[in-house]
Amino acid sequence: MKQNILFITLILTLMGACTSKQKVDTIVINATVYTMDSTSSITESFAIKDGYFVAVGSNKEIGDQYESDQIIDLKGKFVYPGFNDAHCHFYGYGLNLQNTDLVGTKSFFEILDRLQSHSENYETSWIVGRGWDQNDWEVKEYPTNEKLNELFPDKPVYLTRIDGHAAIVNQKALELAGITPETSIEGGEFIQQNGVLTGVLIDNAMEFVRKHIPEPSDNEKVQAFINAQANCFEVGLTSLSDAGLDKSVLLLMDSLNQSNDLKMRVNAWLADNVENIDYFMKNGMFKTDYLHIGTIKLYADGALGSRGAKMIEPYSDDPNNTGLIVTPPMHIREICQLAYEHDFQVATHAIGDSANRLMLHIYGEVLKGKNDRRWRIEHSQVVNPSDFELFGKYSIIPSIQSTHATSDMYWAQDRVGEERIKGSYAYQTLLQQNGWIPNGTDFPIEHINPLYGFYAFVTRQDHQQFPEGGFMPENALTKEQALRAMTIWPAMAAMEENEKGSIEANKFADFVIFDQDFMKINTKDIINLKVQATFSNGVEVYSYKY
Repeated sequence: MKQNILFITLILTLMGACTSKQKVDTIVINATVYTMDSTSSITESFAIKDGYFVAVGSNKEIGDQYESDQIIDLKGKFVYPGFNDAHCHFYGYGLNLQNTDLVGTKSFFEILDRLQSHSENYETSWIVGRGWDQNDWEVKEYPTNEKLNELFPDKPVYLTRIDGHAAIVNQKALELAGITPETSIEGGEFIQQNGVLTGVLIDNAMEFVRKHIPEPSDNEKVQAFINAQANCFEVGLTSLSDAGLDKSVLLLMDSLNQSNDLKMRVNAWLADNVENIDYFMKNGMFKTDYLHIGTIKLYADGALGSRGAKMIEPYSDDPNNTGLIVTPPMHIREICQLAYEHDFQVATHAIGDSANRLMLHIYGEVLKGKNDRRWRIEHSQVVNPSDFELFGKYSIIPSIQSTHATSDMYWAQDRVGEERIKGSYAYQTLLQQNGWIPNGTDFPIEHINPLYGFYAFVTRQDHQQFPEGGFMPENALTKEQALRAMTIWPAMAAMEENEKGSIEANKFADFVIFDQDFMKINTKDIINLKVQATFSNGVEVYSYKY
């Protein structure tokens, strides 16, 4: 009898051991989960432990294997991988939040009103703003600085165009910088009218004034990161690539990561300078869970809106102008070779067809053929039809911004003409070169919300559904392609697809919750959706309601 009792006890113990569940930190149930794994599977539950997804599956599969003191019942809500902006200016955006916002201004007079209001409320030694775009005005011409001189005769003013490739400054700023009608610079222009400086500076000319603007205080820098992070989490961004930073900013980011104040995952690109190259590139890639430094940012040309993008043939609306190469090609080639030797990625801004051709050939000379270096051309905005195949030939990644197409479509054909527009904003064509394409916003140039980019991808329309049928609709993406372009493909572009970009076991538990399914609702309603909650590392970092 005693032996029977011992045998039964042993069996029950073994059964209990076989059926015991693994304890995890969090279990999410009753959701529609778009995993963005290799098969685009959709499931309903997952388990999280120590900041990672442990398992993903049905409610029963997860419930049978795992237990937790925190079970989140989403009651049918929709979950997507944390969004990833493949190209933005995170730190610059945060600093801009402290300056005058000029986005959406419909005239230069509206700019003046905003500057006066801001200067009355904030006492600063300089007046700095960003976001104006003369293409949005009734008179689509660059302004002149007479009114700025009248309103601010003793305080320097520096106002950056929305694309960051032009600025207008007042006379005080010109004087501080020592700029006269005789001043010139390669890769830039000081615009004049009848021999008089208008205050408009193009590309490299901007640095004459910009270098005189006082450096933000340490507190202002920290606050810039905190403010930018809060806004990113609110729209579902958990990762991003910050396009071009200096050593001091990168070290500050790392310190904020260590103090747990900065939880945004940042693929930070080096600005092209000797200090960065000596400190970072020559010592190899720097990598933590939150900060990845393994890319250098270069500039080939300017922007299309300011007619600084370098074109093979002159601009259709400016027949004496082919744009600007802002960095000597020899220097670009040297940095590319150095990056290759130190196993760094290269990401080069190239917008015009001439600049894209230049970069495709320089990359090709260094890379020599198919590879897994994932060097990138940022924007890839106007490409000559004969050059598209070079992206695939050399495994070059076209990194694009879908909202650039819908922002520029009103005037882009005026710039490039009827034929060149066919190779412009050609996102589906670019996608086909390597089978994938990462999308960003380039914020603060475009709106920070990644759903605006998703909408632009699939509709090729503005928020008023213009134009009917979409702008060059043959280059629209499917909804699945668009979602991949803001989740797993940006992770691939940063060599981070094994740790983020999809909801799979052993990846960071970064995800976003919505109360509607933007993969299935009427497309026009996507831009009005609000994130219900954002999780980073399995921890809620933003909550609206859910």
